[in-house]
Amino acid sequence: MTASKKYRRIVIKIGSNVLTREDGHPDTTRISAIVDQVARLHRAGIEVILVSSGAVASGRSLLEAHVGRIDTVSARQLYSAVGQVKLLNRYYDLFNGYGIACGQVLTTKESLSTRRQYLNQRNCMEAMLAAGVVPIVNENDTISVTELMFTDNDELSGLVAAMMDAEALIILSNIDGIYDGHPADPASQVIRRVEPGRDLSQYIDASRSSRGRGGMVSKSRISSRVAGEGIEVVIANGRRDGILTDILLESRDVVCTRFEAAAHGTSGVKRWIASSEGFAKGALRLDAGAAAAVTRSKAASILPVGVTEVEGEFERDDIVRILAPDGTQIGIGRAACDSTTARCDLGKKGLKPLVHCDYLYIE
Repeated sequence: MTASKKYRRIVIKIGSNVLTREDGHPDTTRISAIVDQVARLHRAGIEVILVSSGAVASGRSLLEAHVGRIDTVSARQLYSAVGQVKLLNRYYDLFNGYGIACGQVLTTKESLSTRRQYLNQRNCMEAMLAAGVVPIVNENDTISVTELMFTDNDELSGLVAAMMDAEALIILSNIDGIYDGHPADPASQVIRRVEPGRDLSQYIDASRSSRGRGGMVSKSRISSRVAGEGIEVVIANGRRDGILTDILLESRDVVCTRFEAAAHGTSGVKRWIASSEGFAKGALRLDAGAAAAVTRSKAASILPVGVTEVEGEFERDDIVRILAPDGTQIGIGRAACDSTTARCDLGKKGLKPLVHCDYLYIE
């Protein structure tokens, strides 16, 4: 990524390990430094959407000593309810110092599970950006429960980047990027450039971070998918001074991992579908011929004749996973009928698609 490219709109995801100190309390100095940089981007004419962690840590720092033993979900809800106010007040005061307004956008996986709700949320943030307001997005942990939560804010930031037609997604972590070995090994180097479709699984340590819910496995997976949708993705060290302005405004060679955007992006509807794996209510398992057809051609729909099994219970317009004969997921789509109808039509010729190609995203 070079300064010669002018970005119109970006999403910046700030992880828990960037916004918290070693003792788990909010790092107010780092938050202030990030706002300083976002203000510079704002002045340069770049629309910025922040996906910010830190609410739970903020609440925990206030309440942990006064709260008795409670279960994990209740603790997260409590800390988030209190911490979200503290975190947003901090952002408000810091942005206000630059004459910039910011606004809170809380969401849940369930609230983005239908196209109508998805568009409603997009329209809200479009209005904020048009008014010069910086949206600060976070999952609404006060009402989320485990099975309805995003995997982490990496997943949420990827969905927001796709939803808002961002040109780039910047994921700020506490390391410089994805390494070709263990980050603690002096011989390891940051993988600087990732071409579309490149598999990085051999380099990823499956261990998860200590504070956030996500780790580098999640970041790599989300980055590959978002880049495949035509959005550039950068994983960089949010604890480095000036990291955002160096990446987006200056000509400096910043050590980071950059996922190149695919040459041909996907439509708005397909971007929503691509980001909707977590909303899937069921699955369609294809035979070998149908699997080959949909992976070979973007214009191929999923017909009943090529489906061998219908898994789960779903209604028309629900999201379903598309499986290869061996059960491997190869795509995601929006069902054109309910699961009962799909089972009745299984294997029959001459019928309408179970998933039309316009509502089918193949990975």
